[in-house]
Amino acid sequence: MSTEFAVGDHVSWNSEAGRVSGTITKVHTADFDYKGHRRRASQDEPQYEIESDRTDHVAAHKGSALRKVES
Repeated sequence: MSTEFAVGDHVSWNSEAGRVSGTITKVHTADFDYKGHRRRASQDEPQYEIESDRTDHVAAHKGSALRKVES
Protein backbone atom coordinates (compact mmCIF):
# COMPACT_ATOMS: atom_id res chain seq x y z
CA MET A 1 0.00 0.00 0.00
CA SER A 2 1.32 3.43 -0.90
CA THR A 3 1.60 6.52 1.27
CA GLU A 4 -1.60 8.53 1.40
CA PHE A 5 -1.70 12.22 0.59
CA ALA A 6 -4.47 14.83 0.65
CA VAL A 7 -5.59 17.76 -1.49
CA GLY A 8 -3.34 20.72 -0.71
CA ASP A 9 -0.27 18.63 0.18
CA HIS A 10 2.98 19.88 -1.38
CA VAL A 11 4.81 16.95 -3.00
CA SER A 12 7.69 16.23 -5.38
CA TRP A 13 8.33 13.49 -7.94
CA ASN A 14 10.97 12.44 -10.43
CA SER A 15 10.41 13.33 -14.09
CA GLU A 16 12.46 13.25 -17.29
CA ALA A 17 13.43 16.86 -16.52
CA GLY A 18 14.55 16.06 -12.96
CA ARG A 19 12.82 16.57 -9.63
CA VAL A 20 9.51 18.46 -9.91
CA SER A 21 7.25 19.76 -7.17
CA GLY A 22 3.64 20.79 -6.97
CA THR A 23 0.39 20.78 -5.03
CA ILE A 24 -2.16 17.96 -5.04
CA THR A 25 -5.46 19.17 -6.52
CA LYS A 26 -7.45 15.90 -6.75
CA VAL A 27 -7.38 12.43 -5.23
CA HIS A 28 -8.78 9.57 -7.35
CA THR A 29 -9.93 6.40 -5.61
CA ALA A 30 -11.59 4.83 -8.68
CA ASP A 31 -10.43 4.30 -12.27
CA PHE A 32 -10.47 7.51 -14.32
CA ASP A 33 -9.58 8.86 -17.77
CA TYR A 34 -6.61 11.22 -17.89
CA LYS A 35 -5.24 12.79 -21.07
CA GLY A 36 -6.82 10.09 -23.21
CA HIS A 37 -5.64 7.14 -21.12
CA ARG A 38 -7.42 5.00 -18.54
CA ARG A 39 -5.69 5.28 -15.16
CA ARG A 40 -6.20 2.64 -12.47
CA ALA A 41 -6.96 3.80 -8.95
CA SER A 42 -8.65 2.34 -5.87
CA GLN A 43 -9.16 3.06 -2.19
CA ASP A 44 -5.98 1.05 -1.47
CA GLU A 45 -3.97 2.56 -4.37
CA PRO A 46 -5.22 6.09 -5.05
CA GLN A 47 -3.78 8.30 -7.78
CA TYR A 48 -3.17 12.01 -7.35
CA GLU A 49 -3.45 14.96 -9.73
CA ILE A 50 -0.74 17.50 -9.01
CA GLU A 51 -0.36 21.03 -10.38
CA SER A 52 3.30 21.92 -10.97
CA ASP A 53 4.80 24.81 -9.00
CA ARG A 54 6.64 26.20 -12.05
CA THR A 55 4.26 25.60 -14.96
CA ASP A 56 0.55 25.09 -15.55
CA HIS A 57 1.22 21.38 -16.16
CA VAL A 58 -0.95 18.88 -14.29
CA ALA A 59 0.40 15.38 -13.69
CA ALA A 60 -1.18 12.20 -12.31
CA HIS A 61 0.87 9.84 -10.15
CA LYS A 62 0.54 6.98 -7.72
CA GLY A 63 1.48 7.73 -4.13
CA SER A 64 4.57 5.53 -4.42
CA ALA A 65 6.07 8.05 -6.89
CA LEU A 66 5.54 11.03 -4.56
CA ARG A 67 7.42 12.48 -1.62
CA LYS A 68 5.94 15.06 0.72
CA VAL A 69 7.79 18.40 0.69
CA GLU A 70 7.98 20.24 3.99
CA SER A 71 6.78 23.83 3.74
